[in-house]
Amino acid sequence: MGNELILVADSDERILNLVNVTLKAHDYRCMTTKTGESALVLANSNNPDVIILDVVLPDMDGTEVIKTIRSWSDAPILVISTRNEDHDKVMALDAGADDYITKPFSVEELLARIRAVKRRFNRYAERQTENVFVNGPLTVDYDAGCVFVEGREIHLTPIEYRVLCLLSQNVGRVLSYNVITQKIWGSSFSSQVMTLRTFMATLRKKLDAFGEAGSLLQTQTGVGYKMIKRQEETLESETERY
Repeated sequence: MGNELILVADSDERILNLVNVTLKAHDYRCMTTKTGESALVLANSNNPDVIILDVVLPDMDGTEVIKTIRSWSDAPILVISTRNEDHDKVMALDAGADDYITKPFSVEELLARIRAVKRRFNRYAERQTENVFVNGPLTVDYDAGCVFVEGREIHLTPIEYRVLCLLSQNVGRVLSYNVITQKIWGSSFSSQVMTLRTFMATLRKKLDAFGEAGSLLQTQTGVGYKMIKRQEETLESETERY
């Protein structure tokens, strides 16, 4: 942990001081800034391991900062903000954020969220060279296009398979309705969200047939879906919910 660098961008001096002191006390290196433009410069020149930022910055909207960083970096991005409406969370997630904490937050939650996004990023990096995904009772063979639960092959429709692959390739990360429908159908309309919900229901039923693997797929009410990592250290249900 001692070599990990975290960039923090927030216009609130008290938040910057709190996060800076907390991170250094837990052996992280930390850089802080109050503006979006400076955050972009620091992120580009220092390649931080994790980026923490507020969506309310004095010079530019935080979602634009996220989108710009995502154009050249896969570094985990954790949003901390006073905005707690589903719309704001969806916008940040759609822009490329990995997690969203609403202010005020506890030091313990912040540290746990940092650990969680780092674990997800490390697994994502490892999977770039893997062709088989295994998560508890679920196995997805990407090369063969096959899905197995407890060793028994599950026959999915093309859409069900594509949704499952998308969630498995982003395990532990919430994907908004907009992101999923854009990836699957190339557009996002309310009718497609309803169709997605139907596919999710049938997908869960098929995965539950031989091993209750459907429980790996979780609904984030008002936001989207995610696949949880079986046997992974998780946060309490309240801190996992966006």
